[in-house]
Amino acid sequence: MELSKKTTILFRPEMHQRLAKLAASRGMSLGDLVRNACEREYDLASQEERLAAVHALAGLNLPVGTPAEMALESIPDPEGSMS
Repeated sequence: MELSKKTTILFRPEMHQRLAKLAASRGMSLGDLVRNACEREYDLASQEERLAAVHALAGLNLPVGTPAEMALESIPDPEGSMS
């Protein structure tokens, strides 16, 4: 991704410290953290990025049952089950 535009954002010192710490814990720069948050919040991800996310999710090996097993685990009438 080509980064060619610059924006200056002013944060309160406490917020800057918390964001910098969060970025470091995720192994990314503060700029990457803010860019990722903007993409998620304002739905700015490209179609290519969305497809990559779908493929990443599809490749996960999650402990999900068959549709029949999931139906047995679901609540057929959530409002009726509370009474």
